[in-house]
Amino acid sequence: MANELENKELIEKLPKEGVHCYPANPSKITRNRILSVVFCVIGVFLVLVGLLKVSDNIVKIGLLVVGGLSAIVSILVFAQSFLIAKYRVAVDYNEKNVVLRYRYSKIAIPFENFDGRDGTPDQAEALIDKNFKKDKTYYLVLDDVFEDACYQTSSTDLESVDDFKQLREECFAIAEAYGARNSKDKVKFYYEKDEDKDVGSTDLDALIEETRAEKKADEEAEAAKRAEEAAAREAEEAAEAEETAEDTEKSDEE
Repeated sequence: MANELENKELIEKLPKEGVHCYPANPSKITRNRILSVVFCVIGVFLVLVGLLKVSDNIVKIGLLVVGGLSAIVSILVFAQSFLIAKYRVAVDYNEKNVVLRYRYSKIAIPFENFDGRDGTPDQAEALIDKNFKKDKTYYLVLDDVFEDACYQTSSTDLESVDDFKQLREECFAIAEAYGARNSKDKVKFYYEKDEDKDVGSTDLDALIEETRAEKKADEEAEAAKRAEEAAAREAEEAAEAEETAEDTEKSDEE
């Protein structure tokens, strides 16, 4: 399958060896470390209060659970900050993989399975970008096209916008060269159109237009009916007025 999708000429233009590492944003790393230390101290404090100051068993258990979880999560976040400082995403030309850090996992996507494409923010990210960020944020999807999950990084996740642009350029070149994005066997997500969805969309549009046409025809028929009834009433009133006028004339003559 890979041989049918690959473009040999484009593959030859890619680097033959080396690993290009893209570290995480230093400000995010610093922020995560500060917050993790703060929450770890709070967690330890809650545990000590629960052990030394509280006699009620239910309250004690609550403080121990909340404090313990807070301390553990903070330690994990603090440790992870050192992992992503080495690299958040890496392009490994030796092993032919795009590698990314996801929590404590190191996920390697083989070039022959890889697709890189522009991403979009979710609703929360879009709201933050609109109201709290001065510079535009760019998003990049890193996708193993034969797996259900795909991953997204952004220009704010990496050390610099230049790093993001270089990563984007490399990912697009790899995806174009190996062609996995063109496979008929790739996993398709809800926002990706295919022939079945296009047909369904066309049928739905036709149904909507047909419904609108029927509604408009009914409204026009109802309007015509009301106009006929109004004309009939006017004619009847005119006839009654004429009869009344004739009766009045006869009465005057008599």
